[in-house]
Amino acid sequence: MKKKIADAILKFFKWKVTDRVGFIPKCVICVAPHTSNFDLFLGQLTYAHLGRKASFLMKKSWFFFPLGNFFRAIGGIPVDRSKNNSLTQQIAEEFAKRDEFHIAITPEGTRKRNPEWKKGFYFIALASGVPILLASIDYESRNVEFRKLFIPTGNFDADIEEIKKYYADINARHPEKFAL
Repeated sequence: MKKKIADAILKFFKWKVTDRVGFIPKCVICVAPHTSNFDLFLGQLTYAHLGRKASFLMKKSWFFFPLGNFFRAIGGIPVDRSKNNSLTQQIAEEFAKRDEFHIAITPEGTRKRNPEWKKGFYFIALASGVPILLASIDYESRNVEFRKLFIPTGNFDADIEEIKKYYADINARHPEKFAL
């Protein structure tokens, strides 16, 4: 998507983008809250506005014709949740092959209420040796914000509690579906 189109759409719908971090060549983007399919659209608009491209993980069942072609074209990577296929290692290999690579992952792993966040985004960043970019979508303020870079320490329990703190003041599209 072109920057000018993204800018016009964001402006029309009165959304703003706050980038407190700036460009970094490689990162896992932790995007929360994720309570609506509209979050993907906002993420795509936001990254186009910034002149960047990010990949994202999505349930394999969405990759049927013709949607599958569309999702791949905009950076989608199908995930088969029924198999243990070392996705962490596959994504780490992608980071190693590229000079620039961003992958957006929703830690809730679903649009439903899930206080037990998935660990994949964290272990992908740890295995790849890249930071986690904490990104939020606040529907009340209509702001998509890149809040902070987080460097995983290897202590998942302590780190996930620290990461969740950054989302405590964010307003989801469907607040009843967002849990920390």
